[in-house]
Amino acid sequence: MWWRMYRKADLKKHLEQLGVLPQDTLLVHSSMKAIGPVEGGADAVLDAFSEYLAEGLLVLPTHTWAQINAEYNIFDVENEPSCVGLLTNLFRKRPGVVRSWHPTHSVAALGRDAREFASGEEQFDTPCPREGCYGKLYDRRAKVLFLGVPLTRNTLIHGVEEWAKVPRRLTEHHQPLKIRTPDGRLLDRPMRRHRAPIRGISDNYDKLEEPLLALGIAVRGRIGDAESILIDVAPMVDLTMEFLRRNPDLFLDREPIPRQWYARRG
Repeated sequence: MWWRMYRKADLKKHLEQLGVLPQDTLLVHSSMKAIGPVEGGADAVLDAFSEYLAEGLLVLPTHTWAQINAEYNIFDVENEPSCVGLLTNLFRKRPGVVRSWHPTHSVAALGRDAREFASGEEQFDTPCPREGCYGKLYDRRAKVLFLGVPLTRNTLIHGVEEWAKVPRRLTEHHQPLKIRTPDGRLLDRPMRRHRAPIRGISDNYDKLEEPLLALGIAVRGRIGDAESILIDVAPMVDLTMEFLRRNPDLFLDREPIPRQWYARRG
């Protein structure tokens, strides 16, 4: 059976073809398996992204929501594994990478203003605060790449629901979480958690794909073998806010977003 081994140069070319610019701020949700065989493996994938975005900022989620809870409640910034994939765990350990201090929804960043970008999340008590890293993506006119994964991974939409104050999306109570900082301090950070009237609300976030593509806010392409989608963060957030004003419970079912809500823009 024929198969291709990709090189770093191939992946950089694919980023360019998809519309990523070297000076962009880029958040990447990823599946290493979907990319296919790469000469040098996962490290070469991270090298390709880091080198291509040498003038910009590369951001990967390093979330720990799957394991941090009221019992196992200390988030060790330097050592706690990410629960969202191989590339995220390799990336967080790389030289120059800065990890934010959010106990459940941290991100790791490399490049321009990485330390400033990642700072301050320990001040807030919600999963995706507007003043935190996910809000900063909006302010920086960032892009988000779904690298071989669907839009059900779109953590930003959790943020949008939070910023829009959609009812029943956050717990009323706080879990007694703590943060172990890189210099060894232990900070108390009581934290509200995501909740919803249904299980797996993010499974419905892919409803956004059709309108985002129709309006040119998103484009499809490939990175290696991985079918991928690149989205401009700010217009995605603005459009989702508008949809939620029409229906705050938009993501509680699989009903498509009414075309008349966005077709007039096309």
